[in-house]
Amino acid sequence: MFRLLGRSRKQQAESAVAPTRRAWFTRVKELFSRPTFGEAAWEELEELLVGADVGVATTSQLLQALRRRAQEERLPDADAVRRALQQEMLRLLQVPPRGRFFTDGGPPASPAVILMVGVNGTGKTTTTAKLGALLQEQGRKVLLAAADTFRAAAIEQLQVWGERAGLDVIAHQPGADPGAVVYDALEAARHRGSDVIIADTAGRLHTKHNLMDELKKVHRVVGRWDSQAPHEVLLVLDATMGQNALAQARQFTAAVGVTGIVLAKLDGTAKGGIVLAICHQLALPVLFIGTGEGLGDLAPFDAEEFVAALLA
Repeated sequence: MFRLLGRSRKQQAESAVAPTRRAWFTRVKELFSRPTFGEAAWEELEELLVGADVGVATTSQLLQALRRRAQEERLPDADAVRRALQQEMLRLLQVPPRGRFFTDGGPPASPAVILMVGVNGTGKTTTTAKLGALLQEQGRKVLLAAADTFRAAAIEQLQVWGERAGLDVIAHQPGADPGAVVYDALEAARHRGSDVIIADTAGRLHTKHNLMDELKKVHRVVGRWDSQAPHEVLLVLDATMGQNALAQARQFTAAVGVTGIVLAKLDGTAKGGIVLAICHQLALPVLFIGTGEGLGDLAPFDAEEFVAALLA
């Protein structure tokens, strides 16, 4: 999908999971160091998963599969149960990609278009710049579109981040038609030979249907310019919101066909189990995780490393 860019990115990803790991570590170590895994241990494991925001439905799915394996494979001890749990978690996290860009590297004939969507306060505008910097690090020529025209601060914020990253930003005045901003960015990208356009759209409540209609309009503008676009629609979710993030994801997916998740602020919560709930309940891949507040603090999500960090 999207290759990791050196050891520093891997270390960032590990640090993002650290709060959840610290919250789990003592209990997990004690739970799986027992000689046998009895009913009390199963109940503690359920409590541990639910407490980490894995969610009731996903926890139930995990434990049903794990109990079945324990019985069928006659797992000999608690450590064998731990290894089986790692495998079942990994199975949940390995969601097939939905978009076109992070699967095959982007369409060769025209600039790839990535729409960034989400509610205010999730870190969407900052994440737009971080993703641009990450793709630039990989050798892409990136253009940013400041299509969050309803919030003047968002335009200025993206311009500041763009300047820091050395990325051009297409912007209009506050209150301008966001579809027009995106269209101008598309034309600019074509003339400048850009590989990727990343459009920051207006943060909006997923329950406000008129605002969601505005987002659909931006989606249509992109589709008229290129029938294959947008090539990705990335929903930025705040990991600290836990299960509330699932409702946002369902609404945005219904409105504009979300293809992947960027989980921001994962480094600020001990409830990183929300990653499992997202993949299981929404069948959406988590593509990137926020690892801090700096421009380089965004890392491709690696399911194997995530599970290993939790259950090593």
